Amino acid sequence: MRHIELLTTGGTIEKTYDESTGRLSNFGSVVRQMLDQLKLPDTELHIRELMHMDSLDMSEDDREAILATVKSACRLSDAVVILHGTDTLPVTGEWLHEKMNPPTKPIILTGAIRPYEMTRSDALQNLTESLLAAGLVEPGVYAVAHGKVLPFPGVIKDQQTMTFTRREP
Repeated sequence: MRHIELLTTGGTIEKTYDESTGRLSNFGSVVRQMLDQLKLPDTELHIRELMHMDSLDMSEDDREAILATVKSACRLSDAVVILHGTDTLPVTGEWLHEKMNPPTKPIILTGAIRPYEMTRSDALQNLTESLLAAGLVEPGVYAVAHGKVLPFPGVIKDQQTMTFTRREP
């Protein structure tokens, strides 16, 4: 049995539509709805709802809270998966890579360009890929999305293709 700590921080992957304001916002986690669609018989997941925010609003204190939670989660699990907003996912990934050096477990960051509840969302694909990668990669910090597993440091969000890639040397 594989044990994965799944941390939620918000981001587009978990945004929901608020009919009263007409806006997409982070009100709470929707990860359980996503997980209900997956068959994971050999995986035990522990979900920690850490925060519900757009990653553009994250502060250094928020990243410190993520770091402390990841350190705790690494003691209890085989891997950690973090749902995170894509805009600053590379910032948090670099932070974790620097502060967890060397990581003792796989730490996977993922997000989505379109919220889970929207048509043509990449949320479920990216979550599924992240859970799979968590059991396959060596200890380290990774961004996983759109069929790619990219190790930190050097991951960036490509604004033209709207996915993650490696920084050019």
